[in-house]
Amino acid sequence: MRTGPPDVRRRGTRPGNALLGLAGLCGFLALVEAVPRLGFVSPDHLPPTSAIAAALVGEMSDAAFWTALGDTLTGWALGLFIATTAGITAGLVISVVPYLREATAGTVEFLRPIPSVALIPLAVLLFGTDLRSTLLLVVYAAFWQVLVQVLYGVQDTDPVAEETARSYGLGTWARIRHVLWPTALPYVMTGVRLAAAVALVLAVTAELVIGTPGLGARIAVAQTSHAVPDMYALVAVTGLIGVLINAGARAVERRSLAWHQSVRGEVTP
Repeated sequence: MRTGPPDVRRRGTRPGNALLGLAGLCGFLALVEAVPRLGFVSPDHLPPTSAIAAALVGEMSDAAFWTALGDTLTGWALGLFIATTAGITAGLVISVVPYLREATAGTVEFLRPIPSVALIPLAVLLFGTDLRSTLLLVVYAAFWQVLVQVLYGVQDTDPVAEETARSYGLGTWARIRHVLWPTALPYVMTGVRLAAAVALVLAVTAELVIGTPGLGARIAVAQTSHAVPDMYALVAVTGLIGVLINAGARAVERRSLAWHQSVRGEVTP
């Protein structure tokens, strides 16, 4: 096993990638500033970056903005926690119980493609504009991301290792802990990272369409009141939250999988 060179290459490329990403963002902001000022798009439809930034500063000085931000993050966090817990539990049970995976395969493949937004009428009927409407959509969308990855991860378990565990008399819980879980964990972390992004999308969508409290509802109010710079500023905030969530999920993934080859950068000569 060689560990040195891959780690060095990875560390050496991170600053360069960060600079390229920053340069791309600056270029995009400059483009948004220039396009309306040059008359290609009406400022009533796309305000320049400076106007959006000024609106963002105004939003941040309003206590209602922080309340809406807290509502969005609450719905996202609760929904992600419920979906992750349910997805991991259901995935392990389905994988361990004999014939249960075959028995549930058709149901999973039927329910998984249903878009969460199709459940909006049901959410409104059941919970109105309550937080529970947001949770219903978030949990449904994020659950499948985790469940499918857990199923794939357990399926990837080395059959020799599993048979060895059985031959040594390890019980179901011991086999899950020492054989199945270490193999499935990289898949689980990928599923959680994907679910975190999907959960944010559905949280904002629920707020925007249903009117549950949060940034989405505030975006809708800005749109109906023709406060276009404020609307774009709030949209930018949701994008920034998404970037931070993805970065945080990747950091947790790297920390949780510090022992794994994909993170350590080990290669087989």
